[in-house]
Amino acid sequence: MLYAILSVDVANSLEKRMAARPAHLKRLQTLQNEARLIIAGPHPATDSNDPGEAGFTGSLVIADFDCLADAQSWADSDPYLIAGVYASVTVKPFKQVFPQ
Repeated sequence: MLYAILSVDVANSLEKRMAARPAHLKRLQTLQNEARLIIAGPHPATDSNDPGEAGFTGSLVIADFDCLADAQSWADSDPYLIAGVYASVTVKPFKQVFPQ
């Protein structure tokens, strides 16, 4: 089943985010290699793909996991969470309607 992992950054997270980014991307690449990643990316703090020093306000990952507990466990071990980038993380079941 698909799960949405919605994360909210702490204020001024950019430096911590950049330091933990390689490990964070490695985990996402693993999901992609396993054909389980639907979409992933950050929420820019400004109306721009490159928010510069404004940084980001959070992230969204939608991926396939066997169950909610597995999705939560994956989210709980995210390098961004461990590095203090995220203030909160919510994991919820997600039903994809489009694209089909």
